[in-house]
Amino acid sequence: MAFLGKGFLRAVAKRGLSSQFVQTPFKSQRSLSSLDPLPNKRLQLPSALIKSTLDSATCFPQDNPHFSWDSLLACLPSLSSDKARLVLKWKLEKMLKGNERDYDQYLYLMSLCAKIRNASLAMHVFTSMEVHGIKPTTSLFNSLIHACLSSKDLITALSLFEIMQSSEDYKPNDETYETFIIGFSSLGNTDAMKSWYSAKKAAGYCATLQTYESLVSGCIKARDFDGADRFYDEIKSSGIMTSETILENLLEGFYRRRRFNQVKEFIKSCLEVWQEISVKMVEKVVGLYSEHGKVEEMEELLSTVVESGQAVTVLSQVNSGIIRMYATLNRLDDVEYSVGRMLKQGLSFRCADDVEKVICCYFRVEAYDRLDLFLEHIKRSHKLTKSTYDSLVAGYRRAGLSQRLDTVIKDMELAGVR
Repeated sequence: MAFLGKGFLRAVAKRGLSSQFVQTPFKSQRSLSSLDPLPNKRLQLPSALIKSTLDSATCFPQDNPHFSWDSLLACLPSLSSDKARLVLKWKLEKMLKGNERDYDQYLYLMSLCAKIRNASLAMHVFTSMEVHGIKPTTSLFNSLIHACLSSKDLITALSLFEIMQSSEDYKPNDETYETFIIGFSSLGNTDAMKSWYSAKKAAGYCATLQTYESLVSGCIKARDFDGADRFYDEIKSSGIMTSETILENLLEGFYRRRRFNQVKEFIKSCLEVWQEISVKMVEKVVGLYSEHGKVEEMEELLSTVVESGQAVTVLSQVNSGIIRMYATLNRLDDVEYSVGRMLKQGLSFRCADDVEKVICCYFRVEAYDRLDLFLEHIKRSHKLTKSTYDSLVAGYRRAGLSQRLDTVIKDMELAGVR
């Protein structure tokens, strides 16, 4: 058998490369406008023209600084599944024609296949390597399994594992078990995830921080909160330092169960160990308290983050939550006190929406003179936006305060807001 040869192909064919995988482009925070313009523009052509476009020296001269594999990768999130597949297939052909022997290049290409959830393309990369005399390794098998799991092609993933078990040259390793744990965690299949965790331990491999991140995340995703708590206890007893990802997932579990006391104690314990908490964690707590009107708990949270010297972004998040909550409850005295306290801390409003929540509170309680003072007070640290001016115009118009309405419109014009 040449590396895998017919035995490999027969095994996969027998178990089947499932057709029920999802081919969707992977997400990216990069906006379309931030991409290199030349590749992005050219790849908006019909799929049938992608390969010829990429091959065209006229469109993409190799010495053009805009032409690079990295710039093409940056375009992938904006492409359809089919176009992303064609770009990766084109890259594979270039690698094979250039007699590329670097395993890392193929591993990276297969990881991209996993990102676009295309198991069949990952399989094509794998088998093409064999045809060109590139011997498979355990790492390449692991990458192919990852692509299959990302595509929800469980049958092929398990078939590959069985082939690895019966081989001499590419036996399953720690990464193999980790790949299955991560894959089933992402799918929210906690039973399979836990089974592979047990299999990993039975094979003599220890749990790592990444293992626990996947286990806790998978449990929370599947609403198996008791399972998440057990794994967290296991982390603590193992002596492994937990990660921010694990803490955020545990907090998510408390949030979903509305465990207010546990949330409070958890935040305190996090600060004792880590000395800091992430903005994401604070957003979750603020959202929970706001949703259920927990004013006292919110004030206590502010005291905790101030005393522990948290980052400005964290302080700003909590202050904002308190102000919005008081504004929603029409507790104007508390709103003004909270705004003053925030400004004394050297902070300002995070966004126009927060300001507008306060303005609406003033209008609801008909405290127009106090609104004037509020606007004067915040002008030094916050520039009013068009939406804020619109809120003022609408409010004064409803109240029939024509003089104040005229003043706001003039201020708006002077500020150059239209």
